[in-house]
Amino acid sequence: MEGVNIKRALPSDHSVLTQITIDGKAFWGYSKEQLSNWENDLTITEKYLLENETYKLILNHEIIGYYSFLKLTENHLKLDYLFLFQNFIGKGFGQLLLNDFLERAKRMNIIDIILEADPNAENFYKKFGFVTYDQRESSINGRFLPQMKLDFN
Repeated sequence: MEGVNIKRALPSDHSVLTQITIDGKAFWGYSKEQLSNWENDLTITEKYLLENETYKLILNHEIIGYYSFLKLTENHLKLDYLFLFQNFIGKGFGQLLLNDFLERAKRMNIIDIILEADPNAENFYKKFGFVTYDQRESSINGRFLPQMKLDFN
């Protein structure tokens, strides 16, 4: 894609990444009250960006999305966040971000990747080979978060 670049996020990007997270989560129709309840979970801090590998997606000099991951052990990663501003969802940018992450993981000789998906995003991850192995009840009664895994064989 022309005008697109993926670079390591800087601590100074924390505010825009938080806006992207909240805006992207709102795409699924959650109420303002619910989003407010999740404020701590959806806030990206400077400290988080210093401690975790986070990559921003830049389109024509504007940050429109990002992903971050945690290194659980030498060969195991957890995809922690993957978000886009709403008006960029469904246009191939999520695929671009996830492919960048998977290529990065392969270069690191990772054995597997886990993630906890929003129920609405489960099928997106399945397209990339992730399988659901469990689910965890969320803070919303009756809503379960798919626990997903991708093995590199």
